[in-house]
Amino acid sequence: MKVYLSVDMEGVTGLTDPEEMHAGGRGYERGCELMTADAGAVIAGAYEAGASAVVVNDAHGSTKNLRVDLLDPRASLIRGPGKPMRMAQGLSADFQAACFAGYHARAGVQHGVLNHTWMGKEIHNVYLNGEVCGETRLVAGFAGFLGVPVALVTGDEAVCEEARALLGDVETVAVKKGIDRFSAELLPPSVAQALIREATARALNRLSDFRPYEIAPPFTLGVEWNSTAIASGCALIPGVRPAGPRHTEFTTEDFHDIMGLLGVFATLAGQVACGSGVYG
Repeated sequence: MKVYLSVDMEGVTGLTDPEEMHAGGRGYERGCELMTADAGAVIAGAYEAGASAVVVNDAHGSTKNLRVDLLDPRASLIRGPGKPMRMAQGLSADFQAACFAGYHARAGVQHGVLNHTWMGKEIHNVYLNGEVCGETRLVAGFAGFLGVPVALVTGDEAVCEEARALLGDVETVAVKKGIDRFSAELLPPSVAQALIREATARALNRLSDFRPYEIAPPFTLGVEWNSTAIASGCALIPGVRPAGPRHTEFTTEDFHDIMGLLGVFATLAGQVACGSGVYG
């Protein structure tokens, strides 16, 4: 049983402050340790359930957050920028399950801790085939395109609700309950990580209960930007068309194109906005 693990940071145990998400910010180094510990809990649970291999993708921001020296040595780590599939880098059809750790609610979800979709400042909303879409749906959609079911989602209470509404009886672990975007009621790390380990083992021991999340092609990615300038710049990308003053759309039969384009968007939008675009 080969298991894929995508790890974001906003939904990691104990974290609520935007500074904890970025290198140089107050609490970032400790945040990386907590992120690695959450990943380690998934890895441990996967091997308890009989996994033969676990591949971990650092899916947040610079993608240089997970501490490889603290990671369970039974797993391998995909790390560093320049990954074409970004949050889903390394995921392929030969995995039996995908797990998402440290995920967060989509943009605009009330009580979603650090809620956003792909980019926290530049993007107002993302749509997939006309329906509002968060990162959970985007990565689950890519996994489903490859025929891989999502078995586990961990993060704040809001993303767990989002995951269950989207994926059905998926295993979830809420490590914090949002009060507002930057505040939450937290579980202690030892408690949260024990729950994550148990839920991972439970999920993989009932893997036959899960089905890939399949979206019928063609796939249309719509983005509502926070700036007309960003929308105009992104509309210059071949295949991307303007759909309003602050909207762009792109349609394809291959979900790989969706994941790749989101990465290009993050780079270009960040430059247009004179900031550092962050995905994940």
